Amino acid sequence: MCRNIKTLANFEPPATGEEIRASALQFVRKLSGTNKPSRANEAAFARAVDDVTAAAERLIRSLTTSAPPRNRDEEARKAQERARVRFA
Repeated sequence: MCRNIKTLANFEPPATGEEIRASALQFVRKLSGTNKPSRANEAAFARAVDDVTAAAERLIRSLTTSAPPRNRDEEARKAQERARVRFA
């Protein structure tokens, strides 16, 4: 599951709230060990996703770097190449 969490810092254009929430959801799924919580745990699961999203948003927005912003298309190409080599 965590392999699906993408780096979101230092991109142009910046990561969207939707991208940050998707990563938070993957993180909470990994921590909880479940893809979809039971009804009894839905509220706790949703609250955890909200909390992780807020923390990730603060982190991503507060990071500074002198490196040039990354290009999403170039990073996707690099990831595909790594996967090709890994699974060849």
